[in-house]
Formats: sequence, C-alpha cells, structure tokens
Amino acid sequence: MLLSALGFLLVTLQPSTGQFPRVCANRQSLLSKECCPPWDGDGSPCGELSSRGSCQNILLSQAPLGPQFPFSGVDDREEWPSVFYNRTCRCEGNFMGYNCGECKFGFSGLNCTERQVKTRRNIFQLTTSEKNKFLAYLNLAKNIPSQDYVIAIGTYAQMNNGSNPMFRDINVYDLFVWMHYYASRDTLLGGSNVWRDIDFAHEAPGFLPWHRAFLLMWERQIQKITGDENFTIPYWDWRDAEDCGVCNDEYMGGRHPTNPNLLSPASIFFSWQVICTRSEEYNSQQALCSATSEGPIRRNPGNNDKSRTPRLPSSADVEFCLSLTQYESGPMDKMANYSFRNTLEGFADPQTAISNPSQSSLHNALHIYMNGSMSQVQGSANDPIFVLHHAFVDSIFERWLRRHRPMLEVYPAANAPIGHNRENYMVPFIPLYRNGEFFKPSRELGYDYAYLQEPALESFQDFLTPYLEQARQIWPWLVGAAVFGSVVTAVLTRHIRACWKKKEGTSSEIQPLLIESEDYNNITYQSNF
Repeated sequence: MLLSALGFLLVTLQPSTGQFPRVCANRQSLLSKECCPPWDGDGSPCGELSSRGSCQNILLSQAPLGPQFPFSGVDDREEWPSVFYNRTCRCEGNFMGYNCGECKFGFSGLNCTERQVKTRRNIFQLTTSEKNKFLAYLNLAKNIPSQDYVIAIGTYAQMNNGSNPMFRDINVYDLFVWMHYYASRDTLLGGSNVWRDIDFAHEAPGFLPWHRAFLLMWERQIQKITGDENFTIPYWDWRDAEDCGVCNDEYMGGRHPTNPNLLSPASIFFSWQVICTRSEEYNSQQALCSATSEGPIRRNPGNNDKSRTPRLPSSADVEFCLSLTQYESGPMDKMANYSFRNTLEGFADPQTAISNPSQSSLHNALHIYMNGSMSQVQGSANDPIFVLHHAFVDSIFERWLRRHRPMLEVYPAANAPIGHNRENYMVPFIPLYRNGEFFKPSRELGYDYAYLQEPALESFQDFLTPYLEQARQIWPWLVGAAVFGSVVTAVLTRHIRACWKKKEGTSSEIQPLLIESEDYNNITYQSNF
C-alpha cells in the first residue's frame, strides 16, 4: 500500500547525485567535453545568474600514483572524468549538484544556509512502522527509473570517442549497483586481455571515503523519490552476532524453503533481479555491464568457506582496529600493515593488523559470510543488506575519526593506487567529489549515529584516547624531567639545610621566635601528597 501511495512522487523528482547526467549524455556534450547544465531556477548554466556556480575547467591532481596500475590511457576512469568531460559546474558556497541545484550534505533551505544533522539508527530499534517504511522505500527505488541519470553501456572508444553515445535508462536502486560495479570493474585491454589489479573504491585509502559518499548519495536519492526529507539509512550492528539477524522475512528476507541459496517467497526481495554479476562474461566480450537482469538475489548465510572466514567479527576485533593510529601505511593497498583502513576493510588480521589477504575479516567477513550475491565485489550492492552493512562500517570509521582526530593531511596526498590520492576525483560520481572531502567527521556532512550519541563510557574513552596517546608518546620525557627535578631538589635541600644550621648558630637574641615550645609538642604533621 505504501509503495502505491509513493508512486505519484515519480513526476516530482529533483536533480540527484549519480553517474552520467542525462542532460550531458549526448553527442554534443561528449564532443565538446562539457557538462554544465542549466539550473531550473534561473535557466543559466550552473545557476550562474543566481551566483550558485559557474562552468569551469576541471582541475586534475598531478600527484604521482602508486605502481599497482602500470598503464596509461587505456581506461576511461583514469583522471576521472576527463575522458568524457573536461568542463563541469563548480558550485559556490553551500550549493552542490551537477547543475548546482542542490545543497551540500548537511545543509538545507532555499539558499542552503540551514545546518542539519540527521541520525542513522540501528535497524532493530526501528518501530514496525519505520521498518516497513524502509523496506517499502527500497522496493520503490527498485521500481522507479532515475529521472536525472543514465549509465554507460560502452567505453568511450566504443562510443567512437563520443560521436556515438551509448547510454541507457536504469532504476534508482540499480543505478547505485551499477556505480559500485563501474568503480570496481577490471580494465579492458583489448582482445581477451584485462587488468584485474585495479579498483577505485576498494583495497586502498579511498575505500572508506568512497563508501561514505556513496551512502550519502543513496540516502539523498531515497529522500527525494519518497519526499521523506528525514529518511536516514539504518545500520546493522553485527558485532558478536552468531548468525544473520536480519536474514528473515520481517527484515531483509529469509531462506527459501527448498533452495537454501535463494530468498524466501514471502520476502519482498524474492522478486528482485540482480545486475552486473557476470564479470568474466563482460571481460571476454570486452564489454561493460548493460544492467540487464541476471537472475534472483542469491544468499546462503553461514554456509561459506570457514577456512577463509571462520566467524562474524567480534567487539574485540573492532576495538583493536580502532586502536590503530595510522590511517594508511606502506604500499597503501591490501598488503598494508598496521593500517586502520586495511584492517577495517578486512585484509589484515584484526588481532595483529598484519596483512593476510588469504583471510577475510571485519568488513570483508560480512560479504563472505553472506555466501551469495553480496560475496562478489562488483555486484555486491545487489543485496539490500549491503547498505545496512556499510552504514555500520561507516560508523566504525566515524569512531576512529572522533578518537584520533586526524588532520586532512593524514589522508595520503600521493603514491596511493590509481584514483585514491587525496585530490583524486571519485569514480564514477558526477558532480565531482575528491577523496579528501569525505575524510571528515560525519556531523560536518549532516548525519550522526544513534549509538555514538549516547553518553556511555565508550564515548568518554573515545574522547580520552587521543590525550592518553599523547601522554604515552611523551612519557620518556616526563620520566627524565622527574629524575632531573629530583636531583635539583636534593641539591637545593642540602644547601638550605646548611644555611639553616648556620643561622641556628647565631645569638638567640636576634633569632626570631617561630613557635612556643608547648605548642610545638601539640602539632601533628600531615602530608598532602
């Protein structure tokens, strides 16, 4: 019923955040390499007449990249988005969007001047009505075409360098599935050759900022298609879970009674079709995912390879991960040791922080545990549990940011894998966002987590930890100062006593009376230390 009631909102959709803006997916825009659409409010490109923004040349980062991708000029995603466009809208103030028609995350109002912070909540703490509304919103997104964005179904070369555009429509939910696929797909090298060691959203510093931006865009899209400006993504707190608590028909779909790899017919997700899951087929055809249906969601939680992922993550795993002081280290990929990012992503041991790609822990453990559509990187967003899972991963990232309070410079400026330097634009988002823009506390982006707002001991510990870490670092200096101070005090005391004895030897007539003898016997000395 709720889905039917929401259907009429389709005609009132506003511009949103995604991949290729529909108004720029044409021959003229591709050949001119310009995507500066007019803002409806005044009809000028980028809302320039209203001082919202202007059409500008794209400024690309010149910082060197890591050695993981030894090619140049073979992938449309290199120096994103310059293969397709080299001029886009640059928005002013708190304005945002491919035509500067929206407000930045965390702002609202006619002129985007009103600050706002919304709260993401545990899915198990939603009321029945709130939970059912969330499920209906998901289903609505799966059945409404995106009004503002289309997807590319061919490479720029296959489009004859822009003269033969190859785009197609896609529904709102699958738009985000496709974006996740496009960011993580292999590089097509021609013939039957591909390069697999490339990913613009995983296995490198941008993993956490990229998914943070992805969730914010997804959240805003749901707010728009439903008209519910207060909607926030719920999260699933999977710490110490013994099984998949959301894998039932009340929430994200139970197990099929006769086929354990499929969802229950009683779930609204039973009829969902997945896209972008056949990477080997695309590679052999040197083609992109065209977002055609490829069968139902597959999920068989817990029947995964136990040698790779023996259990779901524990609270102890998360706490150890949070204790790591380095955001990134070494090669800045899945071989990084003592890296918070690599440990949280799941390529390093959650008890030692030493890289071990043969094991899947923390973030990766959930994907492997689901044993189905969610376990294959490129198509993992097909399973709606994806958003619940990544919302909680983002909350752990948020805890680390609050505990260690890093400067922006902590995020690597150079030598990270392709697409992951601080000033690189995130693939495949238009409007453009740099990785560093999302390396900041969530409240600055307009949202918070319910369990991080509670005045619990955990919050106090998070507050205290940076100061304890500073104390640990200067402890040797404090000890040295104490020893030096003790020596100085001993010397001074000895000198004072010598002087005192000398004074005692003077005439009693000129020696001041300090205390009467009878009072002296009644004094009790107490220490203040």
